[in-house]
Amino acid sequence: MLWNHIGFTNSIFFSSIDAYDWLRQRARGPQAITFSVGVWWSWRHRNLMCLGGETWSLQCLNYNIKNSIETIVLSFSPSVSVATTNRYIRWNNNNYSGVILNVVGSCHDNPIRIGFGGVLRNETSLFLAGFSGFIPSSDDILLAELSAIYHGLIMAKDLGYAEIACYYDSLVCINLINGPIERYHIYVVLIQDIKNLLRHTNVTVSHTLREGNQCADFMAKLGASSDIDLLFHESPPVGLDNLLRSDAADTLFLRK
Repeated sequence: MLWNHIGFTNSIFFSSIDAYDWLRQRARGPQAITFSVGVWWSWRHRNLMCLGGETWSLQCLNYNIKNSIETIVLSFSPSVSVATTNRYIRWNNNNYSGVILNVVGSCHDNPIRIGFGGVLRNETSLFLAGFSGFIPSSDDILLAELSAIYHGLIMAKDLGYAEIACYYDSLVCINLINGPIERYHIYVVLIQDIKNLLRHTNVTVSHTLREGNQCADFMAKLGASSDIDLLFHESPPVGLDNLLRSDAADTLFLRK
């Protein structure tokens, strides 16, 4: 369905319409955002292949397109108040009082390395536990994102924390987790496992922008740079302390 919105509708598409009409019609049509974002990501992927020899799976490309669409729609939604469009972001933006879990997936380097990670702490940013991991057999960022929240929830459960707030910077994954199960989704089993964990715990899953998720991003990049499938951290790894202190001080980060 996504590719139909971009304009690839049938086998005779390229012989039935020229590039100028295609761009004009689709960019002004009802799916203008989807079309524009899809063309941009496809062009970016083409450049990566030509200039750097980097290739993405269709799942990875599809994920990036959907995530950008949701970010644009959220940014320009008329229901968003002035307060929620503040360009300065901080950790624990909802002022949750209790145990807080930040998780994220990471995709970087060439060849691509996929990692995930997260940090569990209290409302003062005191480190309780952390985890990081590497996925050697995939280049799909969606798998990393889902693995991050799954292992984060498992870690919190094993440590006896049944009531937590989970911050996540992927609207795509939040919608997959909170929405109805998609029976034929490639990661349906993992999504269902996450849903089962949420059903038996008191976990609030909230969206955060990446500037408020920097500690989790540090852990995910740590995982991607290692060759360890899953590693739990009882104390902050080297380099994380400064980020923890910044969050504890309610430092505001400019939204890029």
